[in-house]
Amino acid sequence: MAETPSNTGAAKASDSNQDAMKKQIAELRREITRINRTLAEQAEEAAEAAHGWYDSAADKASRATRQLRSQAQTVTETVQQNPGTVSSAMALGGLLGVLIGIAIAKSAEPERRWF
Repeated sequence: MAETPSNTGAAKASDSNQDAMKKQIAELRREITRINRTLAEQAEEAAEAAHGWYDSAADKASRATRQLRSQAQTVTETVQQNPGTVSSAMALGGLLGVLIGIAIAKSAEPERRWF
């Protein structure tokens, strides 16, 4: 079958369309590659920031733990050296708590009015 001029023109147009589509596909692939690279860089930056925050929080927690241990040790030593003072303070605190409780209970009772 011989090619007619209209078939040749259609084939050229088809080839031209295919070439244009191939160029568009290649450009889209390059764009996707750039986007993936940008996302990878941003993810790396976010991971670095999160790692920094974690290190900072871990350091602060470690310092707080050491401080609490030190204070607990100081309190323990004080209690061991002065058992009478501590027991007196506990008894006074308990008595004060009972008195406050009684005062609150009395104020919470409704007044009895005889109308």
